[in-house]
Amino acid sequence: MMEVAVELGARSYPIYIGEGLLHDHQLVASLVPGSQVAIITNDTVGPLYAEPLVRAFGNKQVDVLELPDGEAYKNFASFERVLDFLADHGHHRSTTVVALGGGVVGDMAGFAAATYQRGVNFVQVPTTLLAQVDSSVGGKTAINHRAGKNMVGAFYQPSAVLADVSTLATLPDRELRAGLAEVLKYGVIADAPFFEEIVSNAAALLGRDSVALARVIQRSCELKAQVVAEDERETGRRAILNFGHTFGHAIEHEMGYGELLHGEAVAIGMVLAADLSWRQGLLGQGEAQRILAAVQALELPIARPAGVEPAALLAAFRMDKKVLDGTVRFVLARAIGDAFLTGDINAACLEATLNTDNPTDG
Repeated sequence: MMEVAVELGARSYPIYIGEGLLHDHQLVASLVPGSQVAIITNDTVGPLYAEPLVRAFGNKQVDVLELPDGEAYKNFASFERVLDFLADHGHHRSTTVVALGGGVVGDMAGFAAATYQRGVNFVQVPTTLLAQVDSSVGGKTAINHRAGKNMVGAFYQPSAVLADVSTLATLPDRELRAGLAEVLKYGVIADAPFFEEIVSNAAALLGRDSVALARVIQRSCELKAQVVAEDERETGRRAILNFGHTFGHAIEHEMGYGELLHGEAVAIGMVLAADLSWRQGLLGQGEAQRILAAVQALELPIARPAGVEPAALLAAFRMDKKVLDGTVRFVLARAIGDAFLTGDINAACLEATLNTDNPTDG
């Protein structure tokens, strides 16, 4: 087992990474200080992995809620259902909410934990690669709104994250690839050698080599923990974690949540962000092409989906959470391993990026 610390003073917490952690009853039980546990999961993950958690909690009151699976259910109705479940089963302020599943479950259960009785203990047990390397770490919780993705939420840190690499064995190939998009993002924004490592090990990662996967999960969590420790509430440096996300969120919004997986939309967004970085004279064309080639090596999409019009994306950008005083800001790259947030966007360059059929080729 590997352990990564998220250093946030009194809100610091560990990330445990390893195989078979769900069956380590002593470890699992140690994460819950009180006598009540509410496991929030979905109807795909629950039947696979809820049982070992329930057994680990022994004589505690353990209640399990299975929600429908999918981004389309990350909404007010599901959020209200979680709150009703907690209240109907008599959970009090010393309960622990355990999020068992991917990013949708983690975001929604975390937001419920942040708001139920003004905040209860919260543990993340991510079962997708994307959740293990990204959404379970850092305390962002949210649900979607018709105006945009993750528009309603709170910063609320878990008390621990338990990333059992064994759960990736049941993850569909498409979702594994979507998680690798977020892994690649860390290399682009903060660690050029890690970017090269990901590209070199693409076949092993796609082939579910457990050692390769554990290594990239650990490094991704280390990089995110460093950034979150510097800027917990995203007032500055933490925004670099959104590389590709302004484009990606807008694409998800226009297509309807659930059509593209989040990681697939981010993959397209990273290619477009690299293209815009090149057009603005920040990033060499060769490096922009290397980012595109890396996305392709991980078997992820690279182009704006058919039917998603540039004008619609421009309108969606206005609802992005990085907008400041009416100015849309993007995370761009100066080099692989060096990203930054800027509102200095050339309108002609952005239009060219949105209209190109061949990113980074002009």
